[in-house]
Amino acid sequence: MSISEHISKQFNAELEAVRSSVLQMGGLVEEQIEHAVEALTTGNIDLIEQVIADDHRVNAMEVSIDEICSQIIARRQPTAGDLRMIMTVIKTITDLERIGDEAAKIARMAKLIYAAGRTHMPRFIEIRHVANIALEMLRKSLDAFARLDLAAAAQVVRQDELVDEEFRSIIRQLITFMMEDPRKISTSLEILFAAKAIERIGDHAKNMSEYVVYLVKGKDVRHVTVEEIEREAQE
Repeated sequence: MSISEHISKQFNAELEAVRSSVLQMGGLVEEQIEHAVEALTTGNIDLIEQVIADDHRVNAMEVSIDEICSQIIARRQPTAGDLRMIMTVIKTITDLERIGDEAAKIARMAKLIYAAGRTHMPRFIEIRHVANIALEMLRKSLDAFARLDLAAAAQVVRQDELVDEEFRSIIRQLITFMMEDPRKISTSLEILFAAKAIERIGDHAKNMSEYVVYLVKGKDVRHVTVEEIEREAQE
């Protein structure tokens, strides 16, 4: 084996290790969302504390992967597709870290609601529903990244519209509650903040799926219509 072949194999191994780390971080973030929503809907205090405490693990993974990417750029000076892969990883872990922050925010809202004993609000069914959609978007965007699947990436972008619509519906319902009974204002606002955090998770998952299109096609599809992204995925 020549020196250049050896270096190339090493480089490919490094890229593969980075990709695996991103998927591992994604798995941890998925778990954070599941636990946060479970904590919000059940009032499990141990779970609430676990989600808040585990946020530092997500942050540490982002710092670690970012550092590895910086070292690869400095040592290997990647170009074309390899450089796009590194850039995609850096952007993706930023969104994953922010999703972790949103999960911690949901847990903190749950802590406030249950600490005050205000558990009579019936909006948790809608919260769980929209959270399931956002979680599916995250899983699908990670899967699209792992398999370079443009069709899956386009589906995530389309699903974001559904999450936005569900969020608007929750807002309307909560406003009605607050108008009917001012005593429910505090809890309604806390549920609203939790719902907004879930809506933001959907936004970050959408960003991640757009990075997959950039990785595969070399085209930046941020700020374009869903239809344009779907066309790009089919070409």
